[in-house]
Amino acid sequence: MPSFVTYLIHTLFPPTVRFPDILLIDAGLVLGGLGLIGFLTKTHRWGWLWREWLTTVDHKKIAVMYLISAIVMLFRGGIDAEMLRAQLAMPSVHFMPAIQYDEVFTTHGTIMIFFMAMPFIFALFNAVVPLMIGARDVAFPRVNAMSFWLFAFGAILFNISFIIGGSPDAGWTAYPPYTGLAFNPGPGENYYFLSLLIAGMGTTMTGINFLVTTIRMRAPGMTLMKMPMFVWTTMVTSALILFAFPPLTVALAMSLFDRLFGSSFFTLTRGGMPMMYVNLFWLFGHPEVYILVLPLFGVFSEVVATYSKKALFGYPMMVVSVLAIMFLSYGTWVHHFFTMGAGPAVNAFFGLSTMLIAIPTGVKIFNWIFTMWGGRIQMTTAMLYQMAFIPTFVIGGASGVMLAVVPADYQLHNTYFLIAHFHNVIIGGTLFGLLSGMYYWWPKMFGMKLNERQGKVAFWLFFIGFWITFTPQYLLGLKGMTRRLYTYPAGLGWHELNVISTVGAWIMGAGFVALVYNVVWSLLYGERDVTGDPWDGRTLEWSLPSPVPEYNFARIPVVHERDAWWAMKQKGQTMAHALRPEDVHDIEMPKNTPIPFLLGVSFFVLGFGMTFKWWPIAIVGILGVIACLLFSGFDYDDHHHLEADVVRQTEASLGRLQG
Repeated sequence: MPSFVTYLIHTLFPPTVRFPDILLIDAGLVLGGLGLIGFLTKTHRWGWLWREWLTTVDHKKIAVMYLISAIVMLFRGGIDAEMLRAQLAMPSVHFMPAIQYDEVFTTHGTIMIFFMAMPFIFALFNAVVPLMIGARDVAFPRVNAMSFWLFAFGAILFNISFIIGGSPDAGWTAYPPYTGLAFNPGPGENYYFLSLLIAGMGTTMTGINFLVTTIRMRAPGMTLMKMPMFVWTTMVTSALILFAFPPLTVALAMSLFDRLFGSSFFTLTRGGMPMMYVNLFWLFGHPEVYILVLPLFGVFSEVVATYSKKALFGYPMMVVSVLAIMFLSYGTWVHHFFTMGAGPAVNAFFGLSTMLIAIPTGVKIFNWIFTMWGGRIQMTTAMLYQMAFIPTFVIGGASGVMLAVVPADYQLHNTYFLIAHFHNVIIGGTLFGLLSGMYYWWPKMFGMKLNERQGKVAFWLFFIGFWITFTPQYLLGLKGMTRRLYTYPAGLGWHELNVISTVGAWIMGAGFVALVYNVVWSLLYGERDVTGDPWDGRTLEWSLPSPVPEYNFARIPVVHERDAWWAMKQKGQTMAHALRPEDVHDIEMPKNTPIPFLLGVSFFVLGFGMTFKWWPIAIVGILGVIACLLFSGFDYDDHHHLEADVVRQTEASLGRLQG
């Protein structure tokens, strides 16, 4: 028994998880967990938590859980970023050991891409897409809940690695041979592959769900060319997910087999081909860039039209450009490794395709500018993020076109120039868009506005800090500073620029603190949205009260114009949604179920067991997964009827029932 205990402690708590900062975090997590348990127990909220959240299939509540998860992951990934900048601020600094730097570097990229940006996007999908198309829910409510819990437990599995067993440390792209057993025998890379496989299944299910929802569940009269632009980008993104994630799933599974079962797909010494992993990863990875940014093009299209009091300029061309990006995005992945040695013909083709995809992206910039031209612009916080996006993304895109020039890429690819470009696009495009959408749709999700003054303070801190952080990194790249660098000697001309970049990261951190303060303050004291339409919106979600009832629409609307709610208001038909009592009927709604939550738990147990090669635990997880799927497959009692009297009572309390 003592030897087993020693083995357990050595395996679960190796030296890499016993750094002082990690032990401090461990203590904080334990205290926070005990505090949460105490609060739920004292307020008798365990039943409420189970009934209202853990077993829900309501897309609006799932949106809230995605949003909370994304903000928590933004905090975790942001802390990682601050640690990286602290390490690089000065020459020859050892703020943290090299092994910990590698772990933080790896987890920062992985969390921000897979566990922050993706759930934030899915939060917006769930919050408003069914409302925009006049639907009562998504096509597959139970699958939607499964998608969330697979993501959530995948994220938990990944995040416990830094306190149990050790974090992955081979970079967020996990290239072989860095992930091979010969160079990386610990459990960290197993955590990486298994958590992304589990979360990736949830992402793929979300793509299927919203593709079917946007195609099959639109309100009568809402043709494809009458859909809001955000619905278009949701549909195209969902299609991208269906074709982009399978290559990633295959690459992750093959790498995991190399580590757990002795195969040699990517193990060079046994005839494997590491470059095949790189091809598969970026066959996913470059469409993923557009998966991350296309939904936000839709957000900006809704925001700029609403706050300019004008219809979106060039809507048909906007649709064409989104579709063009969807197809072209699959023909650019090789620009991530021009230096592989594929030859001039291959590099020339992918260089040209990378330049070509900038054209439909540029079209959108002009669409938004011409929408604002002559409009009555309201400078809200959401609109500020839209305005900041345009120059930021243009510069990021222009630097990307520079990298599409193959000889230039040979010089710049492994430098901080590429780091600056990537963050210019992902923060300037994705994160600015996510925050714009959050401020814009927050009243619809929670029934109150976020404080505008506090929001603008957070915006300016974040925007100014962003440019102070990443402008020096372009210059560092031109000065030859390579990426993935732990430390550097003095005298190379990098010190001053790194100090400036680190100060900018601190300012961005202050912006995040201001954002969280705004969220908490507004939940406690924020202005209630009593109209359901605080921004004088254009699309159907603004025809509903805030927050939206369980059934969304008591009567499914009929759409006659592209901006349906705006058209109704212009024609004086804003009370067209009001019902007579005799028009209200029973509504069939999906029933809550614990299966998605238990499925997530089972996958977590399976993943944890496989991470440490503890096969009995993995078998328990597999049996749990099979049991959940069988029960769900044969559970036909998955709906309930919301009685007409309940609907009438709700609508009457909202002032939406005639008579």
